[in-house]
Amino acid sequence: MTNSTIDIFRFNLKFYRNKLGITQDKLSEISGISADYLSEIERGKKTPSFKRMELIAQALKIEVYKLFIPINDNGKA
Repeated sequence: MTNSTIDIFRFNLKFYRNKLGITQDKLSEISGISADYLSEIERGKKTPSFKRMELIAQALKIEVYKLFIPINDNGKA
C-alpha cells in the first residue's frame, strides 16, 4: 500500500507527538499553532504550509525531514 506524502506527514506528526507524550493542546502551546488546526492536520482536513511544518518539527524536537520518512508499525523509519 502506498501512502501519499501528506499521509506520511500526518501519521508521523501524531507518532512523534505521542512519542513525546504531549497532547495537541501542549503541541499548540509549544509551536504557536492552534490546537484546532493541529487536529485538522492530523485528521487530513488541512495541509500545513512549510513554515508551519517547520514550527511543528521544532516543537517536536526533530528535523523537519523526519516528518516525511515512513515509519513502520514498530516505530522504525
